[in-house]
Amino acid sequence: MKKITYLLSRGLMALLAAHLIGTAQASSHQDAPLIIRDPSANTTDVYAFVQNENGTKSLVTALGVYPHEEPGIGPNKYNFDDNVLYQIHVATGNDVAAGRATVSYEFKFNTTFRNQNTILQSYLGVINDVGDANQNLVQTYTVTKVDHRHHDHRTLLGTGTVPPNNQGIATPFYNQGNDGNNPAKDGVATEAELDRYTTQTIKNLGGGYFSFAGQRDDGFYADINAIFDLLQLRSPGKDSQGGFNIHIMALVIPVSELGGDQQIVGVYATTSRRQMQILRDETTRLVRNGGPELHGPWVQVARQGNPLFNEGLVAIADKDRYSRTSPESDNELFRGYAMTPELAHLINVIIFNGQLPDVETGRTDIAGIFIPDLIKVDLSTDPCRLAGNGTQQGPNPDDPGFSRLGIFGDDTLISQIQPGFGNGVIPGGWPNGRRFGDDVVDIAVTALISNLRVNPPIIRGPAGDNVDFNDVAYNKVFPYESTPQNGRNHSHP
Repeated sequence: MKKITYLLSRGLMALLAAHLIGTAQASSHQDAPLIIRDPSANTTDVYAFVQNENGTKSLVTALGVYPHEEPGIGPNKYNFDDNVLYQIHVATGNDVAAGRATVSYEFKFNTTFRNQNTILQSYLGVINDVGDANQNLVQTYTVTKVDHRHHDHRTLLGTGTVPPNNQGIATPFYNQGNDGNNPAKDGVATEAELDRYTTQTIKNLGGGYFSFAGQRDDGFYADINAIFDLLQLRSPGKDSQGGFNIHIMALVIPVSELGGDQQIVGVYATTSRRQMQILRDETTRLVRNGGPELHGPWVQVARQGNPLFNEGLVAIADKDRYSRTSPESDNELFRGYAMTPELAHLINVIIFNGQLPDVETGRTDIAGIFIPDLIKVDLSTDPCRLAGNGTQQGPNPDDPGFSRLGIFGDDTLISQIQPGFGNGVIPGGWPNGRRFGDDVVDIAVTALISNLRVNPPIIRGPAGDNVDFNDVAYNKVFPYESTPQNGRNHSHP
């Protein structure tokens, strides 16, 4: 980790301070003790950024679940859970500061088998098209909009189908050369280049909404193993999520559905289960031909906004409480953890030998980042720049001007509603939303060891974990997250 201290210009630091009081995102995917026992409801990361989708200015959102999926295991596979309610929440207007959802988008799944009298759980043969006769396990889903401004009015937006997981020979079209023996295809720059299964399951819900739900590569990258090994960083770092998959739900929301683009919105996500589960004995199960009985209202079991907060700042005693509460309660319940972050103390002691006492207490700047725990996105800007292959060369390069460090790499946008760094200049990525490819760990750690409470703020860094890109390239078209790793041909660092 670099130990460089320097002062940036007053304008840049004012801009940085203003926007760091918005979001910070990184995730080891091991947020709290109880939820790691429930992987299909365990949230990994939330993404939110502005793009033009089919000519419509939109907020792109995504929620990941099921951390550390080892590709290709069997006979049972990782899948969405029919008994979990997955929700992406968007706050607008005064609801942003209050940490209160204005509208919520629900994903609910249904799983069926073409043939249950076989051990071939997912694939009966090579799947040429999604839903063909060789896809034994079929998952479908509904997307429902819940408008909390109008007595929780519910609107069914539509239904979709989940593509198969990437097994290898059974799912050749995910992989290079359409050969199941080869590694997964890299990300692409155009819709025409997407793999067959992904293309067939991007659902046009109408009204400018598009959805996707399925397995993808885990696009978060960081040396989590070293960070949580007494902060003993290594060079080069190792991507702890490299070679693993997750399941994501991605939703394109037209900004017109949120009240237009002259605003800043907040995004977070939750998962919930029914309050009561009654297990059946074998006789009852056979008679009723089903699983456990589920009763009662939905009860939240996990939430995700700025993942580093619960993992890195909230104490063990309150981690599960965080999972079960709303951002509306963050100021009352969790503000103290941001004001006096233990992680900043540990970094100071272990990395800086106690030479930075100013980072340990009175952190109103860090409280501004995490309280309430929403990802803030300025909708008034042009579409953000996107990550591709991590370079400016070769097929599917990063967009010109993209930087994994966002504003630290001079990657900026122009806001129509806030002054920012003069003339409306604001960060092009995190902390103005989050894109796939943003190096959120490096930016978040830099914020912790810096002092954003003075003018001009003191920035120490940029600092980081020596992991600078994902192990595979991202797509620059919806659903943006990388192709799922091949169960037959993948590797871990």
